[in-house]
Amino acid sequence: MSGADAGMPGASGTNGLHLRGLRIDGPDGALVHGLDLDVAPGECVAIVGESGAGKSLSARALLGLVPRGLTSSVETLTVDGIDAGALTERQWRALRGRRIALVSQDALVSLDPLRRIGAEVAESIRIHEPAVRRGVLADRVRGMLQRVALPEPDLRARQYPHELSGGLRQRALIAAALSAAPAILVADEPTTALDATVQARVLELIRRISDDGVAVVFISHDLGAVARVADRVVVMHEGRVVEAGVTAEVLASPRHPATRELVAAVSHEPLERDPRSDAPILTAERVTKWFGDRMAVDEVSFEVRRGRTLAVVGESGSGKTTLARMVVGVTTPDAGTLTFDGKPWGSAAAHGADRRRVQLVQQNPWGALDPRWTVGRTLSEAVAAAGTARAERRPAVAALLEEVGLSAAFAGRRPAQLSGGQRQRVAIARALAASPDLLVLDEPVSALDATVRARILERLLDLQRERELAMVFVTHDLDVVAAVADDVIVMKDGRVVDSGAVSRVFASPGHAFTRELLEAAGLGSAGWEPATD
Repeated sequence: MSGADAGMPGASGTNGLHLRGLRIDGPDGALVHGLDLDVAPGECVAIVGESGAGKSLSARALLGLVPRGLTSSVETLTVDGIDAGALTERQWRALRGRRIALVSQDALVSLDPLRRIGAEVAESIRIHEPAVRRGVLADRVRGMLQRVALPEPDLRARQYPHELSGGLRQRALIAAALSAAPAILVADEPTTALDATVQARVLELIRRISDDGVAVVFISHDLGAVARVADRVVVMHEGRVVEAGVTAEVLASPRHPATRELVAAVSHEPLERDPRSDAPILTAERVTKWFGDRMAVDEVSFEVRRGRTLAVVGESGSGKTTLARMVVGVTTPDAGTLTFDGKPWGSAAAHGADRRRVQLVQQNPWGALDPRWTVGRTLSEAVAAAGTARAERRPAVAALLEEVGLSAAFAGRRPAQLSGGQRQRVAIARALAASPDLLVLDEPVSALDATVRARILERLLDLQRERELAMVFVTHDLDVVAAVADDVIVMKDGRVVDSGAVSRVFASPGHAFTRELLEAAGLGSAGWEPATD
Protein backbone atom coordinates (compact mmCIF):
# COMPACT_ATOMS: atom_id res chain seq x y z
CA MET A 1 0.00 0.00 0.00
CA SER A 2 1.36 3.43 -1.01
CA GLY A 3 2.08 6.25 1.39
CA ALA A 4 -0.91 8.08 0.01
CA ASP A 5 -3.13 5.27 1.27
CA ALA A 6 -1.62 5.11 4.76
CA GLY A 7 -4.28 4.83 7.42
CA MET A 8 -6.84 3.61 4.89
CA PRO A 9 -9.00 0.51 5.25
CA GLY A 10 -7.52 -2.52 3.45
CA ALA A 11 -7.96 -3.18 -0.24
CA SER A 12 -10.86 -5.41 -1.19
CA GLY A 13 -9.40 -6.73 -4.42
CA THR A 14 -12.19 -5.08 -6.46
CA ASN A 15 -10.88 -2.60 -9.02
CA GLY A 16 -12.98 0.15 -10.57
CA LEU A 17 -16.03 1.40 -8.66
CA HIS A 18 -18.51 -0.68 -6.68
CA LEU A 19 -21.46 1.05 -4.94
CA ARG A 20 -24.47 -0.37 -3.14
CA GLY A 21 -27.29 1.43 -1.36
CA LEU A 22 -26.28 5.12 -1.63
CA ARG A 23 -28.81 7.27 0.18
CA ILE A 24 -28.63 11.06 0.52
CA ASP A 25 -31.00 12.87 2.86
CA GLY A 26 -31.90 16.54 3.19
CA PRO A 27 -34.02 18.46 5.69
CA ASP A 28 -37.21 17.44 3.87
CA GLY A 29 -36.39 13.78 3.29
CA ALA A 30 -34.46 11.54 0.92
CA LEU A 31 -32.94 13.06 -2.23
CA VAL A 32 -31.29 9.85 -3.46
CA HIS A 33 -32.87 6.47 -2.69
CA GLY A 34 -30.56 3.45 -2.69
CA LEU A 35 -28.38 3.96 -5.77
CA ASP A 36 -26.34 0.92 -6.93
CA LEU A 37 -23.52 1.40 -9.44
CA ASP A 38 -20.66 -0.67 -10.86
CA VAL A 39 -18.03 0.68 -13.25
CA ALA A 40 -15.19 -1.56 -14.40
CA PRO A 41 -11.76 -0.36 -15.56
CA GLY A 42 -12.02 0.69 -19.21
CA GLU A 43 -15.78 1.19 -18.97
CA CYS A 44 -17.82 4.41 -19.19
CA VAL A 45 -21.17 4.44 -17.39
CA ALA A 46 -23.47 7.45 -17.74
CA ILE A 47 -25.94 8.70 -15.14
CA VAL A 48 -28.66 10.78 -16.78
CA GLY A 49 -31.76 12.62 -15.64
CA GLU A 50 -33.30 16.07 -15.52
CA SER A 51 -32.58 18.71 -12.87
CA GLY A 52 -33.33 17.45 -9.38
CA ALA A 53 -32.97 13.79 -10.33
CA GLY A 54 -30.03 13.40 -7.92
CA LYS A 55 -27.32 12.63 -10.49
CA SER A 56 -24.83 15.36 -9.49
CA LEU A 57 -25.39 14.74 -5.76
CA SER A 58 -24.66 11.07 -6.38
CA ALA A 59 -21.55 11.87 -8.39
CA ARG A 60 -20.06 13.99 -5.63
CA ALA A 61 -20.94 11.42 -3.00
CA LEU A 62 -18.64 9.01 -4.85
CA LEU A 63 -15.77 11.29 -3.76
CA GLY A 64 -17.10 11.89 -0.24
CA LEU A 65 -18.25 15.38 -1.22
CA VAL A 66 -21.77 15.85 0.17
CA PRO A 67 -23.01 19.47 0.51
CA ARG A 68 -23.38 20.90 4.00
CA GLY A 69 -26.84 20.29 5.41
CA LEU A 70 -27.15 16.89 3.71
CA THR A 71 -26.21 13.45 5.00
CA SER A 72 -25.23 10.34 3.08
CA SER A 73 -24.90 6.64 3.81
CA VAL A 74 -23.88 3.57 1.81
CA GLU A 75 -24.11 -0.16 2.30
CA THR A 76 -20.88 -0.64 0.28
CA LEU A 77 -18.50 1.72 -1.53
CA THR A 78 -15.26 0.38 -3.00
CA VAL A 79 -12.98 2.80 -4.85
CA ASP A 80 -10.17 1.09 -6.79
CA GLY A 81 -9.94 -1.70 -4.24
CA ILE A 82 -10.23 0.57 -1.18
CA ASP A 83 -13.17 0.24 1.18
CA ALA A 84 -14.44 3.85 1.22
CA GLY A 85 -17.73 3.24 2.98
CA ALA A 86 -16.76 4.90 6.26
CA LEU A 87 -13.74 7.11 5.52
CA THR A 88 -12.89 10.22 7.49
CA GLU A 89 -12.38 13.49 5.60
CA ARG A 90 -8.62 13.12 6.06
CA GLN A 91 -8.73 9.66 4.50
CA TRP A 92 -10.86 10.94 1.63
CA ARG A 93 -8.28 13.63 0.89
CA ALA A 94 -5.68 10.89 0.43
CA LEU A 95 -8.00 9.14 -2.04
CA ARG A 96 -9.16 12.12 -4.12
CA GLY A 97 -6.91 12.73 -7.07
CA ARG A 98 -4.93 9.53 -6.53
CA ARG A 99 -7.67 6.91 -6.77
CA ILE A 100 -10.70 8.90 -7.94
CA ALA A 101 -10.91 12.37 -9.47
CA LEU A 102 -13.64 14.84 -10.48
CA VAL A 103 -14.07 16.97 -13.60
CA SER A 104 -16.75 19.62 -13.09
CA GLN A 105 -19.02 21.39 -15.55
CA ASP A 106 -17.52 24.89 -15.52
CA ALA A 107 -13.75 24.88 -15.95
CA LEU A 108 -13.56 28.66 -15.53
CA VAL A 109 -14.97 28.28 -12.01
CA SER A 110 -13.05 25.10 -11.16
CA LEU A 111 -9.62 26.42 -12.22
CA ASP A 112 -7.95 28.99 -9.96
CA PRO A 113 -7.87 32.25 -11.98
CA LEU A 114 -4.62 33.29 -10.24
CA ARG A 115 -2.70 30.09 -11.03
CA ARG A 116 -1.11 29.07 -14.30
CA ILE A 117 -2.39 25.93 -16.01
CA GLY A 118 0.89 24.09 -15.35
CA ALA A 119 0.57 24.71 -11.60
CA GLU A 120 -3.01 23.41 -11.65
CA VAL A 121 -1.98 20.20 -13.38
CA ALA A 122 1.02 19.75 -11.06
CA GLU A 123 -0.95 20.20 -7.83
CA SER A 124 -2.25 16.64 -7.51
CA ILE A 125 1.20 15.23 -8.30
CA ARG A 126 2.76 17.45 -5.60
CA ILE A 127 0.21 16.23 -3.05
CA HIS A 128 0.34 12.51 -3.80
CA GLU A 129 3.90 12.16 -5.10
CA PRO A 130 5.98 14.75 -3.21
CA ALA A 131 9.23 13.17 -4.38
CA VAL A 132 8.48 14.23 -7.97
CA ARG A 133 10.06 17.67 -8.45
CA ARG A 134 11.48 20.19 -10.89
CA GLY A 135 12.38 18.74 -14.30
CA VAL A 136 10.60 15.45 -13.75
CA LEU A 137 7.48 17.30 -12.58
CA ALA A 138 7.62 19.61 -15.60
CA ASP A 139 7.91 16.58 -17.88
CA ARG A 140 4.89 14.97 -16.21
CA VAL A 141 2.84 18.15 -16.67
CA ARG A 142 3.86 18.44 -20.33
CA GLY A 143 3.03 14.79 -20.93
CA MET A 144 -0.39 15.18 -19.32
CA LEU A 145 -1.22 18.24 -21.44
CA GLN A 146 -0.16 16.28 -24.52
CA ARG A 147 -2.34 13.34 -23.43
CA VAL A 148 -5.45 15.55 -23.49
CA ALA A 149 -4.38 16.96 -26.89
CA LEU A 150 -3.82 20.50 -25.65
CA PRO A 151 -1.92 22.25 -28.48
CA GLU A 152 1.40 23.94 -27.66
CA PRO A 153 1.61 22.38 -24.16
CA ASP A 154 4.61 24.42 -23.01
CA LEU A 155 2.79 27.66 -23.86
CA ARG A 156 -0.49 26.49 -22.28
CA ALA A 157 1.32 25.52 -19.06
CA ARG A 158 2.40 29.18 -18.67
CA GLN A 159 -1.04 30.62 -19.38
CA TYR A 160 -3.90 31.48 -17.01
CA PRO A 161 -7.41 30.02 -17.38
CA HIS A 162 -8.91 33.22 -18.85
CA GLU A 163 -6.38 33.05 -21.71
CA LEU A 164 -7.80 29.73 -22.95
CA SER A 165 -11.00 29.05 -24.88
CA GLY A 166 -13.79 27.06 -23.23
CA GLY A 167 -12.74 23.83 -24.90
CA LEU A 168 -9.07 24.24 -24.00
CA ARG A 169 -9.98 25.07 -20.39
CA GLN A 170 -12.03 21.89 -20.18
CA ARG A 171 -9.08 19.88 -21.51
CA ALA A 172 -6.80 21.53 -18.94
CA LEU A 173 -9.26 20.62 -16.16
CA ILE A 174 -9.29 16.99 -17.36
CA ALA A 175 -5.47 17.00 -17.42
CA ALA A 176 -5.41 18.26 -13.81
CA ALA A 177 -7.84 15.52 -12.77
CA LEU A 178 -5.75 12.81 -14.45
CA SER A 179 -2.32 14.05 -13.37
CA ALA A 180 -1.96 11.63 -10.42
CA ALA A 181 -3.23 8.71 -12.55
CA PRO A 182 -6.54 7.98 -10.78
CA ALA A 183 -8.28 4.72 -11.58
CA ILE A 184 -11.71 6.37 -11.62
CA LEU A 185 -12.80 9.64 -13.27
CA VAL A 186 -16.13 11.26 -12.42
CA ALA A 187 -17.09 13.75 -15.16
CA ASP A 188 -20.03 15.92 -14.08
CA GLU A 189 -21.61 17.63 -17.13
CA PRO A 190 -18.15 18.22 -18.68
CA THR A 191 -19.42 19.40 -22.08
CA THR A 192 -22.45 21.54 -21.16
CA ALA A 193 -22.54 24.86 -23.10
CA LEU A 194 -19.56 23.92 -25.30
CA ASP A 195 -19.86 24.38 -29.06
CA ALA A 196 -20.77 21.26 -31.03
CA THR A 197 -17.33 20.70 -32.56
CA VAL A 198 -15.53 21.46 -29.28
CA GLN A 199 -17.92 19.17 -27.42
CA ALA A 200 -17.22 16.37 -29.89
CA ARG A 201 -13.46 16.68 -29.28
CA VAL A 202 -13.89 16.61 -25.48
CA LEU A 203 -16.20 13.58 -25.73
CA GLU A 204 -13.65 11.83 -27.94
CA LEU A 205 -11.01 12.54 -25.29
CA ILE A 206 -13.19 11.11 -22.48
CA ARG A 207 -13.86 7.97 -24.52
CA ARG A 208 -10.13 7.57 -25.16
CA ILE A 209 -9.40 7.96 -21.43
CA SER A 210 -11.88 5.17 -20.72
CA ASP A 211 -10.37 2.97 -23.44
CA ASP A 212 -6.98 3.47 -21.77
CA GLY A 213 -8.32 1.63 -18.70
CA VAL A 214 -9.87 4.35 -16.53
CA ALA A 215 -13.33 3.69 -15.07
CA VAL A 216 -15.42 6.73 -16.08
CA VAL A 217 -18.66 7.90 -14.48
CA PHE A 218 -20.23 10.37 -16.93
CA ILE A 219 -22.98 12.65 -15.58
CA SER A 220 -25.10 14.35 -18.22
CA HIS A 221 -28.53 15.46 -19.35
CA ASP A 222 -27.42 15.32 -22.99
CA LEU A 223 -28.38 11.97 -24.46
CA GLY A 224 -26.48 12.77 -27.66
CA ALA A 225 -23.28 13.03 -25.62
CA VAL A 226 -24.14 9.89 -23.69
CA ALA A 227 -24.65 7.94 -26.91
CA ARG A 228 -21.15 8.89 -28.05
CA VAL A 229 -19.19 7.90 -24.93
CA ALA A 230 -21.09 5.55 -22.62
CA ASP A 231 -21.14 1.76 -22.65
CA ARG A 232 -24.04 1.63 -20.19
CA VAL A 233 -26.53 4.20 -18.94
CA VAL A 234 -28.37 4.64 -15.64
CA VAL A 235 -31.50 6.82 -15.74
CA MET A 236 -32.47 8.64 -12.53
CA HIS A 237 -35.80 10.29 -11.77
CA GLU A 238 -36.68 11.93 -8.45
CA GLY A 239 -33.71 10.32 -6.73
CA ARG A 240 -34.35 6.77 -7.92
CA VAL A 241 -32.95 4.61 -10.72
CA VAL A 242 -35.86 3.99 -13.09
CA GLU A 243 -34.00 2.31 -15.96
CA ALA A 244 -30.52 0.97 -16.71
CA GLY A 245 -28.82 -1.02 -19.41
CA VAL A 246 -26.63 -0.95 -22.50
CA THR A 247 -26.70 2.60 -23.85
CA ALA A 248 -27.76 1.79 -27.41
CA GLU A 249 -30.59 -0.47 -26.20
CA VAL A 250 -31.96 1.99 -23.62
CA LEU A 251 -31.94 4.92 -26.07
CA ALA A 252 -33.47 2.87 -28.89
CA SER A 253 -36.23 1.30 -26.77
CA PRO A 254 -36.80 3.34 -23.57
CA ARG A 255 -39.24 1.68 -21.19
CA HIS A 256 -39.83 4.21 -18.41
CA PRO A 257 -41.80 7.44 -19.10
CA ALA A 258 -38.91 9.56 -17.74
CA THR A 259 -36.49 7.93 -20.20
CA ARG A 260 -38.93 8.33 -23.08
CA GLU A 261 -39.30 12.02 -22.23
CA LEU A 262 -35.52 12.48 -22.23
CA VAL A 263 -35.20 10.75 -25.61
CA ALA A 264 -38.08 12.76 -27.13
CA ALA A 265 -36.54 16.03 -25.90
CA VAL A 266 -33.53 15.59 -28.20
CA SER A 267 -35.33 14.23 -31.26
CA HIS A 268 -36.49 17.14 -33.41
CA GLU A 269 -37.39 17.34 -37.07
CA PRO A 270 -37.19 20.69 -38.91
CA LEU A 271 -40.32 22.85 -38.58
CA GLU A 272 -40.81 23.32 -42.35
CA ARG A 273 -43.40 26.08 -41.92
CA ASP A 274 -44.60 27.81 -45.09
CA PRO A 275 -42.36 30.74 -46.03
CA ARG A 276 -43.84 34.23 -45.61
CA SER A 277 -43.91 36.79 -48.39
CA ASP A 278 -44.56 39.92 -46.32
CA ALA A 279 -41.88 42.57 -45.85
CA PRO A 280 -39.11 41.59 -43.42
CA ILE A 281 -39.19 43.29 -40.04
CA LEU A 282 -35.38 43.18 -39.83
CA THR A 283 -32.89 43.37 -42.67
CA ALA A 284 -29.10 43.26 -42.43
CA GLU A 285 -27.05 44.22 -45.46
CA ARG A 286 -23.28 43.54 -45.41
CA VAL A 287 -23.04 44.34 -41.70
CA THR A 288 -19.42 44.56 -40.52
CA LYS A 289 -17.81 45.07 -37.10
CA TRP A 290 -14.14 45.52 -36.18
CA PHE A 291 -12.48 45.21 -32.77
CA GLY A 292 -9.06 46.78 -33.19
CA ASP A 293 -7.45 44.99 -36.14
CA ARG A 294 -9.76 41.96 -35.86
CA MET A 295 -12.88 41.75 -38.00
CA ALA A 296 -15.50 40.15 -35.72
CA VAL A 297 -18.36 40.30 -38.26
CA ASP A 298 -17.58 40.37 -41.98
CA GLU A 299 -20.29 41.60 -44.39
CA VAL A 300 -23.19 39.57 -43.00
CA SER A 301 -26.61 39.83 -44.66
CA PHE A 302 -29.98 38.27 -43.73
CA GLU A 303 -33.72 38.93 -43.32
CA VAL A 304 -36.18 38.08 -40.53
CA ARG A 305 -39.98 38.16 -40.91
CA ARG A 306 -42.79 38.31 -38.36
CA GLY A 307 -43.76 34.97 -36.91
CA ARG A 308 -40.56 33.34 -38.11
CA THR A 309 -37.17 32.48 -36.57
CA LEU A 310 -33.65 32.91 -37.87
CA ALA A 311 -31.00 30.79 -36.14
CA VAL A 312 -27.38 32.00 -36.00
CA VAL A 313 -24.94 29.16 -35.36
CA GLY A 314 -21.16 28.85 -35.14
CA GLU A 315 -18.30 28.11 -32.77
CA SER A 316 -17.05 30.44 -30.04
CA GLY A 317 -15.42 33.46 -31.67
CA SER A 318 -17.43 33.10 -34.89
CA GLY A 319 -19.07 36.52 -34.39
CA LYS A 320 -22.58 35.34 -33.61
CA THR A 321 -22.90 37.14 -30.25
CA THR A 322 -21.43 40.37 -31.71
CA LEU A 323 -24.03 40.12 -34.47
CA ALA A 324 -26.78 39.68 -31.84
CA ARG A 325 -25.59 42.81 -30.00
CA MET A 326 -25.87 44.81 -33.22
CA VAL A 327 -29.38 43.48 -33.83
CA VAL A 328 -30.42 44.51 -30.30
CA GLY A 329 -28.97 47.96 -30.94
CA VAL A 330 -26.31 48.10 -28.22
CA THR A 331 -23.41 47.91 -30.70
CA THR A 332 -23.11 49.93 -33.90
CA PRO A 333 -21.94 48.35 -37.16
CA ASP A 334 -18.76 49.86 -38.61
CA ALA A 335 -20.08 49.26 -42.11
CA GLY A 336 -23.26 47.99 -43.72
CA THR A 337 -26.83 48.71 -42.66
CA LEU A 338 -29.48 47.32 -40.34
CA THR A 339 -33.11 48.18 -41.07
CA PHE A 340 -35.91 47.55 -38.55
CA ASP A 341 -39.50 47.85 -39.76
CA GLY A 342 -38.37 50.05 -42.62
CA LYS A 343 -36.22 52.39 -40.50
CA PRO A 344 -32.44 52.59 -40.00
CA TRP A 345 -31.38 50.61 -36.92
CA GLY A 346 -28.35 50.62 -34.64
CA SER A 347 -27.22 51.98 -31.29
CA ALA A 348 -27.41 55.56 -32.57
CA ALA A 349 -30.69 55.08 -34.44
CA ALA A 350 -32.55 52.96 -31.86
CA HIS A 351 -34.35 55.13 -29.32
CA GLY A 352 -37.42 55.12 -27.08
CA ALA A 353 -40.37 53.05 -28.19
CA ASP A 354 -38.45 51.60 -31.13
CA ARG A 355 -35.71 50.29 -28.81
CA ARG A 356 -38.35 48.52 -26.70
CA ARG A 357 -39.68 46.73 -29.80
CA VAL A 358 -36.48 44.61 -29.80
CA GLN A 359 -35.71 42.69 -26.61
CA LEU A 360 -32.81 40.44 -25.57
CA VAL A 361 -32.97 37.17 -23.62
CA GLN A 362 -29.50 36.22 -22.36
CA GLN A 363 -27.91 32.83 -21.80
CA ASN A 364 -27.56 33.23 -18.04
CA PRO A 365 -30.67 34.63 -16.31
CA TRP A 366 -28.62 34.93 -13.10
CA GLY A 367 -26.84 37.88 -14.70
CA ALA A 368 -30.08 39.45 -15.89
CA LEU A 369 -32.19 39.16 -12.71
CA ASP A 370 -31.50 41.15 -9.53
CA PRO A 371 -31.09 38.53 -6.77
CA ARG A 372 -32.54 40.96 -4.20
CA TRP A 373 -35.79 41.52 -6.07
CA THR A 374 -38.81 39.27 -6.18
CA VAL A 375 -40.04 38.11 -9.56
CA GLY A 376 -43.05 40.37 -9.10
CA ARG A 377 -40.89 43.47 -8.61
CA THR A 378 -38.69 42.60 -11.61
CA LEU A 379 -41.69 42.21 -13.91
CA SER A 380 -43.49 45.22 -12.41
CA GLU A 381 -40.49 47.41 -13.23
CA ALA A 382 -40.51 46.04 -16.77
CA VAL A 383 -44.20 46.72 -17.41
CA ALA A 384 -43.84 50.17 -15.84
CA ALA A 385 -41.00 50.96 -18.25
CA ALA A 386 -43.30 49.90 -21.08
CA GLY A 387 -45.85 52.54 -19.98
CA THR A 388 -48.34 50.41 -18.03
CA ALA A 389 -50.38 52.43 -15.51
CA ARG A 390 -49.74 51.66 -11.83
CA ALA A 391 -53.20 50.17 -11.25
CA GLU A 392 -52.75 47.76 -14.14
CA ARG A 393 -49.27 46.48 -13.26
CA ARG A 394 -50.24 43.65 -10.91
CA PRO A 395 -52.63 41.98 -13.39
CA ALA A 396 -50.08 42.61 -16.15
CA VAL A 397 -47.43 40.75 -14.13
CA ALA A 398 -49.82 37.84 -13.52
CA ALA A 399 -50.62 37.72 -17.25
CA LEU A 400 -46.91 37.63 -18.17
CA LEU A 401 -46.26 34.77 -15.76
CA GLU A 402 -49.20 32.86 -17.20
CA GLU A 403 -47.86 33.41 -20.72
CA VAL A 404 -44.57 31.68 -19.86
CA GLY A 405 -46.29 28.86 -17.99
CA LEU A 406 -45.81 30.02 -14.38
CA SER A 407 -48.51 30.65 -11.76
CA ALA A 408 -49.07 34.06 -10.17
CA ALA A 409 -47.59 32.65 -6.93
CA PHE A 410 -44.12 32.90 -8.50
CA ALA A 411 -44.34 36.69 -8.19
CA GLY A 412 -43.37 36.36 -4.53
CA ARG A 413 -40.19 34.35 -5.17
CA ARG A 414 -36.62 35.51 -5.65
CA PRO A 415 -34.24 34.11 -8.32
CA ALA A 416 -32.48 31.84 -5.81
CA GLN A 417 -35.81 30.12 -5.10
CA LEU A 418 -36.29 29.16 -8.77
CA SER A 419 -34.94 26.32 -10.89
CA GLY A 420 -32.86 27.09 -13.98
CA GLY A 421 -35.85 26.62 -16.27
CA GLN A 422 -38.06 28.82 -14.11
CA ARG A 423 -35.45 31.60 -14.06
CA GLN A 424 -35.24 31.48 -17.85
CA ARG A 425 -39.03 31.70 -18.10
CA VAL A 426 -38.95 34.82 -15.91
CA ALA A 427 -36.24 36.33 -18.15
CA ILE A 428 -38.46 35.67 -21.18
CA ALA A 429 -41.47 37.18 -19.38
CA ARG A 430 -39.48 40.33 -18.65
CA ALA A 431 -38.53 40.63 -22.31
CA LEU A 432 -42.19 40.20 -23.32
CA ALA A 433 -43.28 43.01 -20.95
CA ALA A 434 -42.38 45.60 -23.58
CA SER A 435 -44.59 43.85 -26.18
CA PRO A 436 -41.66 43.47 -28.57
CA ASP A 437 -41.88 42.63 -32.24
CA LEU A 438 -38.48 40.94 -32.24
CA LEU A 439 -36.85 38.72 -29.62
CA VAL A 440 -33.10 38.14 -29.76
CA LEU A 441 -32.21 35.03 -27.76
CA ASP A 442 -28.50 34.45 -27.06
CA GLU A 443 -27.95 30.78 -26.07
CA PRO A 444 -31.08 30.84 -23.87
CA VAL A 445 -31.30 27.08 -23.25
CA SER A 446 -27.67 25.91 -23.50
CA ALA A 447 -27.28 25.22 -19.77
CA LEU A 448 -30.70 23.59 -19.26
CA ASP A 449 -31.54 19.91 -19.02
CA ALA A 450 -33.02 18.34 -22.15
CA THR A 451 -36.59 18.07 -20.89
CA VAL A 452 -36.58 21.59 -19.41
CA ARG A 453 -35.06 22.88 -22.64
CA ALA A 454 -37.78 21.18 -24.68
CA ARG A 455 -40.51 22.85 -22.58
CA ILE A 456 -38.90 26.29 -22.97
CA LEU A 457 -38.60 25.85 -26.75
CA GLU A 458 -42.21 24.68 -26.99
CA ARG A 459 -43.32 27.73 -25.00
CA LEU A 460 -41.34 30.06 -27.27
CA LEU A 461 -43.07 28.58 -30.33
CA ASP A 462 -46.46 29.08 -28.66
CA LEU A 463 -45.60 32.71 -27.85
CA GLN A 464 -44.42 33.24 -31.41
CA ARG A 465 -47.74 32.02 -32.79
CA GLU A 466 -49.77 34.05 -30.29
CA ARG A 467 -47.83 37.31 -30.71
CA GLU A 468 -46.50 36.99 -34.30
CA LEU A 469 -43.03 37.41 -32.82
CA ALA A 470 -39.96 37.45 -35.00
CA MET A 471 -36.99 35.75 -33.34
CA VAL A 472 -33.22 35.69 -33.85
CA PHE A 473 -31.95 32.62 -32.01
CA VAL A 474 -28.20 32.45 -31.35
CA THR A 475 -27.08 28.92 -30.49
CA HIS A 476 -24.39 26.28 -30.93
CA ASP A 477 -26.94 23.45 -30.60
CA LEU A 478 -28.16 22.19 -33.98
CA ASP A 479 -30.95 20.14 -32.39
CA VAL A 480 -32.31 23.42 -31.00
CA VAL A 481 -32.10 24.92 -34.50
CA ALA A 482 -34.23 22.06 -35.82
CA ALA A 483 -36.78 22.61 -33.04
CA VAL A 484 -37.40 26.35 -33.41
CA ALA A 485 -35.90 27.87 -36.56
CA ASP A 486 -37.16 28.34 -40.10
CA ASP A 487 -33.90 29.67 -41.53
CA VAL A 488 -30.28 29.44 -40.42
CA ILE A 489 -27.01 31.22 -41.08
CA VAL A 490 -23.78 29.40 -40.23
CA MET A 491 -20.91 31.67 -39.17
CA LYS A 492 -17.18 30.98 -39.10
CA ASP A 493 -14.50 33.59 -38.41
CA GLY A 494 -17.06 36.38 -38.74
CA ARG A 495 -18.37 35.30 -42.16
CA VAL A 496 -21.56 33.52 -43.20
CA VAL A 497 -20.43 30.28 -44.84
CA ASP A 498 -23.86 28.66 -45.26
CA SER A 499 -27.45 29.89 -45.14
CA GLY A 500 -30.99 28.99 -46.10
CA ALA A 501 -33.99 27.02 -44.85
CA VAL A 502 -33.03 24.72 -41.97
CA SER A 503 -34.25 21.60 -43.75
CA ARG A 504 -32.18 22.44 -46.85
CA VAL A 505 -28.99 23.33 -44.99
CA PHE A 506 -29.21 20.21 -42.80
CA ALA A 507 -29.95 17.92 -45.73
CA SER A 508 -27.44 19.45 -48.18
CA PRO A 509 -24.84 21.52 -46.32
CA GLY A 510 -22.96 23.74 -48.74
CA HIS A 511 -19.78 24.21 -46.72
CA ALA A 512 -17.34 21.81 -45.08
CA PHE A 513 -17.72 23.62 -41.73
CA THR A 514 -21.50 23.05 -41.75
CA ARG A 515 -20.90 19.37 -42.41
CA GLU A 516 -18.43 19.30 -39.51
CA LEU A 517 -21.02 20.89 -37.20
CA LEU A 518 -23.68 18.38 -38.24
CA GLU A 519 -21.33 15.43 -37.78
CA ALA A 520 -20.18 16.75 -34.40
CA ALA A 521 -23.81 17.04 -33.28
CA GLY A 522 -24.47 13.46 -34.40
CA LEU A 523 -26.97 14.66 -37.01
CA GLY A 524 -25.14 14.34 -40.32
CA SER A 525 -27.12 14.93 -43.49
CA ALA A 526 -28.53 11.40 -43.80
CA GLY A 527 -32.24 11.27 -43.08
CA TRP A 528 -32.87 15.00 -43.57
CA GLU A 529 -35.19 15.73 -46.44
CA PRO A 530 -35.02 19.21 -47.98
CA ALA A 531 -38.15 21.33 -47.81
CA THR A 532 -40.23 21.53 -50.97
CA ASP A 533 -41.96 24.73 -52.03
